[in-house]
Amino acid sequence: MDRINIESDNRNKRLEMKRGLFTPAQVLALGFVVFIVLGTILLTLPFATADGKGTPFLNALFTATSALCVTGLVVVDTGTYFSFFGQLVILFLIEVGGLGFMTFATLFAIILGRKITLKERILLQEALNQVSLDGIVRLTKYVLKVTFVIQGLGAAVLTLRWAGQMGWGRALYYGIFHAISAFNNAGFDLFGSFRSLTGFTGDVITNLTVIILIIVGGLGFVVLSELYVFRGKKLHLHSQLVLISSVVLILAGFVIIFVAEYGNPKTLGGLEPLSKFLAALFQAVTTRTAGFSTLPVGGFRDTTLLLFLILMFIGASPGSTGGGIKTTTFVALAAAVINTYKGSSEYTVRERTIPRDIVEKAMTIALSGLLLVLTVTAFLTVTEEADFLTLLFEATSAFGTVGLSMGITPELTSFGKLVIAFTMYTGRIGPLTLAFALAQKRKAVQPHLKYPEEKILIG
Repeated sequence: MDRINIESDNRNKRLEMKRGLFTPAQVLALGFVVFIVLGTILLTLPFATADGKGTPFLNALFTATSALCVTGLVVVDTGTYFSFFGQLVILFLIEVGGLGFMTFATLFAIILGRKITLKERILLQEALNQVSLDGIVRLTKYVLKVTFVIQGLGAAVLTLRWAGQMGWGRALYYGIFHAISAFNNAGFDLFGSFRSLTGFTGDVITNLTVIILIIVGGLGFVVLSELYVFRGKKLHLHSQLVLISSVVLILAGFVIIFVAEYGNPKTLGGLEPLSKFLAALFQAVTTRTAGFSTLPVGGFRDTTLLLFLILMFIGASPGSTGGGIKTTTFVALAAAVINTYKGSSEYTVRERTIPRDIVEKAMTIALSGLLLVLTVTAFLTVTEEADFLTLLFEATSAFGTVGLSMGITPELTSFGKLVIAFTMYTGRIGPLTLAFALAQKRKAVQPHLKYPEEKILIG
């Protein structure tokens, strides 16, 4: 047995040598930092802003982080503050952040006809949150193809819908920008005055197009790939759980928002029946991680805002363009609770057993995310002039890379901007990935070494 362990350790060491000086988690974490720095520099250039003065460094850093982390929180108005060049920089950062810089690196490698190395495959595996290297390049090609096709269709629909209002040239640009922003769950818009999509509350085509883009982008590319080749075959458990949990969260969110806000004059109260339906559905979808809004967030009742906090914290699904702890993490935690209530020592879902290490990882992610949100909120209560719910909402939105705000973002202090920027960064790459990136390499404990068990009192 010891010989087998030694041979396994040697194989792991050889693999580590092939990976280079940095672990995959460190490469991903540093890669995001590099693109944030690049975006910050570009946004500070004079021709990146409409007034030709350039963006102050801290605002540029915040905006670049928000765009790359596909969040949508903004301290300046995207549509009026930035020039065409500045908006293109933001759009590029959104696309890179949503798909991952390794996906783009693979695209250029494919275009140049270069072979994808083992190290690059390992990085792709980490970036796409896969458990195996098998078929990772094929999945990456599929990701790129699906992304450009869906974004293209969304842009075409939005262009046709808006052409009569703003002319074909502007409609085409707006269609492309908002299709990319919606698919990547980014929430950036160009309509000015921090309005988001509040001017399209009752617009059926705009609402449904953006909703579909958000949902598809938030499902995860593995699920989309499996649905593409479905053809009557049984979906894997992961895809089943993603689809079921997404539908449940959207429907539950829609019902609660519709009932809670039906008579609220600041939100649904003054709308026609169809507009009420569209607005409630839109908020149930966008709150998960997208950041667009067709109603002013500050007008919602506390009950609805509490629902928003829950939905933002859960977020989208693994391997998607969205953030949060992820739907399957929530399902794993729910399975652990339900099976514990039943007195079962196994964690079962849909006649399948979830491995214990997966449940433990889910618990770690959820607890780490909760601690981060609470810590950030505590810092903000010291530095910012706002009530607790507003600050908690801002911190949760940043961690879930959602982008919704109760209006405090442009008023953040310098310290507040740095804290929220770090929260967006952590929320995008994931608390565990950041922890692994910062941790030093340590020798693994030998499998035969086990400490004695001792019970503690809980509950």
